[in-house]
Amino acid sequence: MKKISLSLLVAATVVAVIGAPVFGAEYSVKIGGGPTGGTFNTFSNAMAIYVPKVNKHISASSVGSGGSVENVKRVSTGESDFGLCYAVDSALGFNGKLPKDDTQYDGQRSLGYLYGAPAQLVVRDKSKIKSTMDLKGKRVAVGNAGSGAAASAERFFRHTGVWDHFKPTFMGYSAAASAFKDGKIDAFWVLVGYPNRSIIEASVQDKIRLIDVGVDAEKTGFFKAFAYSPVTIPAGTYGKNMPACKTFQDSTILSANQNLSEELVYTVMKTLWSPAGMEAMVTAKKTFKEMTLDNAFRGASVPLHPGAVKFWKEQGKSIPDELMP
Repeated sequence: MKKISLSLLVAATVVAVIGAPVFGAEYSVKIGGGPTGGTFNTFSNAMAIYVPKVNKHISASSVGSGGSVENVKRVSTGESDFGLCYAVDSALGFNGKLPKDDTQYDGQRSLGYLYGAPAQLVVRDKSKIKSTMDLKGKRVAVGNAGSGAAASAERFFRHTGVWDHFKPTFMGYSAAASAFKDGKIDAFWVLVGYPNRSIIEASVQDKIRLIDVGVDAEKTGFFKAFAYSPVTIPAGTYGKNMPACKTFQDSTILSANQNLSEELVYTVMKTLWSPAGMEAMVTAKKTFKEMTLDNAFRGASVPLHPGAVKFWKEQGKSIPDELMP
């Protein structure tokens, strides 16, 4: 919500008279993150600290959420001003095609690409689970209810025909890692940049493996059905003897409500995508090294916010017609 105080108006008048730049009105914004222990939460926390540090007229708070799907809904309705969303969830929400929800969440707008989020299915090294087809009858943590991880898991496992044949448990990454170590689940699924802290936590007690879900995705035509892209997690990511793993990924996009002012969104983007801003995000987590001017709005699936259009045009980027507001 935009708030204007008398003191700020007076200050603006004074600096205008002496020729100094005029700061905009005061803004207080909410940033939708994700579950505890997740990369969404790390970014939203870092953003909530850094943006106000650079822009004294903006205050920000990081708001926990179930994850991508919940953020799509909250950002679209204005409950959150900004939020991290997966591109596939954004597109489905925008067009009223989320599972069991035909509401069109078309109040969301894209800002920029943050990082790729590969699907990672974790099992114990000694497990007999060799492919997704072996999950039948098993206990599998799939992410928090309302999260992009849970949505992608149901999407993928329904497509491959095994969703109704295992026991899905809805819990966040940290909780899943703990349950995995305690033997309460047989496998857990994350949709997040690598290396992931929760997977590392799980590997401390038991030697683990990643399942090549990309192989099943290719065999079943998953890439034709949904806009995910194939990717390979490098060998050694979770231990020197772990082989490379074929999987698929979604694009993580920073989104904003369509009614936020162009000035505010432009200022936030100029702050985050500045050399110092990108360095601050990478300091928070190395995963954010993909957040670059070159990657711009890669993978965006809904129109850009006018403030984002202004920013990216300044960077010399051409905006496709389908992404124009």
